Amino acid sequence: MVSNIPASASTAREERLREGIKATRQPLPVYQRHFRAGTTGFMLIMHIAATFALLPRFWSWEGIAAFIFLYWITVLGVTLGLHRLVAHRSFIAPKWVEKILVIMGSLACQSGPIEWVALHRHHHKFSDQPNDHHDAGRGFWWSHSEWMLHEIPALKHSDRLAGDLHADPFFRWLDHWFLLLQIPLGLSLYWFGEITQINGGGTGLVLWAIPLRLVVVYHVTWLVNSATHTFGYRNFDSPDLSKNCWWVALLSFGEGWHNNHHAYPQSARHGLRWFEFDITWQHIKFLKKLGLAKQIRQAKYP
Repeated sequence: MVSNIPASASTAREERLREGIKATRQPLPVYQRHFRAGTTGFMLIMHIAATFALLPRFWSWEGIAAFIFLYWITVLGVTLGLHRLVAHRSFIAPKWVEKILVIMGSLACQSGPIEWVALHRHHHKFSDQPNDHHDAGRGFWWSHSEWMLHEIPALKHSDRLAGDLHADPFFRWLDHWFLLLQIPLGLSLYWFGEITQINGGGTGLVLWAIPLRLVVVYHVTWLVNSATHTFGYRNFDSPDLSKNCWWVALLSFGEGWHNNHHAYPQSARHGLRWFEFDITWQHIKFLKKLGLAKQIRQAKYP
């Protein structure tokens, strides 16, 4: 049962919940302790490349513009497309709109859309329990990013968790080939950077728009798993450690109102109080005006 509770009662309950969660954690099983070479190597390469983007020789206003535009495209693809539309079906959109949003979200390189949705649905089913793949009870850094560097048992249940997507050829194709989306994007950016002769050329533009963008989007997304289970306040007595964190909400286009979301997962609107600004919700309202979003589910703060 989800209910409103006074701040003092919420804090006391949360402390008991947090202590109980920590007390029940066991060490990872042996098979899960090794690092996955592919994921770990990819993340290491992206972070190194992102640092090169910040060198003065690669700085340009065009690079910043490309970063901002693609950040907006990518984050919106994750929050509006993969999360609220596909994972939770909090509203209905035409198939062509759904496909565009899912492609935008796949530009985040956070695995394919089927895996992303399956893991997110698993998280809601077992939030902050020992079998939650980014269980906050194992600590901040585990829930932030370490979890993905190890074997993820929840993926064995992908067929059951995302059976609706497995049945769609478009999602199956994109789940397998999502990394290839970066190739035409990178080639286009390189070509533009070279012909316009910006500072750093095509290489600088690619570094700003792909590895630097990906790394920033990664950490913003991961903060929803870590920071919003650690910092902030609670509007609802949900049976987990989820909190509302304003600065994560700002960076993640509204995903930081995480306690609201865990209390009402099917709500298209996450920011429920007047001061909880939700950028993704504003985009959904815009789609509604265009006739591209219907049957919108919306929770309200009492």
